[in-house]
Amino acid sequence: MDSVLIIGAGAAGSVVAQKCAMNRDVFKKIHLASRRLKSCVDVAARCKTPVEVSQVDADNVAETVALLKKVKPDLVINMALPYQDLPIMDACLEAGVNYMDTANYEPRDEAKFSYTWQWPYHDKFKAKGLMAILGCGFDPGQSNIYCAYAQEHLFDEISQIDIVDCNDGSHGKAFATNFNPEINLREVTQRGKYWKDGKWIEIDPLSIACMVDYPEVGPRKSYLIYHEEEESLVENIKGLKQIRFWMTFSDNYIKHLDVLQNVGMTRIDPVMYKGNPVIPIEFLKELLPPPSSLGENYTGRTSIGCIFVGKKDGKEKRAIIYNVCEHNDCYKEVGAQAVSYTTGVPPVVGAMMLFQGHWGGKGVFNVEQLPSKPFMDEIGKQGLPWTMKEIKAADQAELFAVKT
Repeated sequence: MDSVLIIGAGAAGSVVAQKCAMNRDVFKKIHLASRRLKSCVDVAARCKTPVEVSQVDADNVAETVALLKKVKPDLVINMALPYQDLPIMDACLEAGVNYMDTANYEPRDEAKFSYTWQWPYHDKFKAKGLMAILGCGFDPGQSNIYCAYAQEHLFDEISQIDIVDCNDGSHGKAFATNFNPEINLREVTQRGKYWKDGKWIEIDPLSIACMVDYPEVGPRKSYLIYHEEEESLVENIKGLKQIRFWMTFSDNYIKHLDVLQNVGMTRIDPVMYKGNPVIPIEFLKELLPPPSSLGENYTGRTSIGCIFVGKKDGKEKRAIIYNVCEHNDCYKEVGAQAVSYTTGVPPVVGAMMLFQGHWGGKGVFNVEQLPSKPFMDEIGKQGLPWTMKEIKAADQAELFAVKT
């Protein structure tokens, strides 16, 4: 296997294409497709080696199948919107192509993402002798693999996981989102949720917060939200009693979000405007800066990791595995900010794992079900080095003190 088709030429899709083009020993043939052909042409111009391009409407299964039969890739890396996961999976099944994405399916008319739509595809992919790899971005993705690595190599038992995600950067805009505005705002405004003692517990959006001490950044206020990797990690990390996801949002971001919600601009249902149905959040997306435009003057860094509590050799153990990524370094390499970079590099490494035979199987898999060490060995070489260190309860005193 050596041929890849990337669907989606946005900020993270651009990173995927450029990084594949830097690894021609693995990716002999690279094809990039998107709804907007010009976006593909622009990305291809930034790639260090040749990349072929096409226009495709990923919502249209027949159109996508036709492209797959023409290009004949070994793998589709889906960097389109989560709404398009299922039609792209359907196209892969019909054309006989392996599948990978970075975010799980979400219906357009409901702010709810879940693997319950994609997991049932397991038997279909297995019957076709194909592999579908779900959630191979950073979080989900690299965060899941950190958990798998901790389970396989660091702990005998993991009882608690806190996934912590900090963007300690500044893009200089009054208000902007670091990835697709529509998906970002839907994610943040839905009800929060975490898993404890065998059940899911829902909370009001952004109603629980605490200070998390992020490596190489320091203490930052972080909010408990629901994130999709929790759903699969609950199934695949044995003995887990609690898992939570925390993300930083600036006071400025929260202020703007409150106003936008209060005036109805984050609504996902259509409203009539001059006789035409308009979905407010889609209109808002057109007004906000595209994430691909934020890289040039972005300063600061991201700090993302997983904090574990468990046991090793009968003794309590606490540890963190994390990555720190500089916005400016990402821009110098691929013209992107760190949020796009941290999303785009892991699927390239995941594709390497498949092509090199480290990952394999027939059916649908979340990344923590696959061997973690070869991925961990490669991801640093591709730009996302990781650090593991043991910690004490006092190192994250406020986080561990939160009663949920």
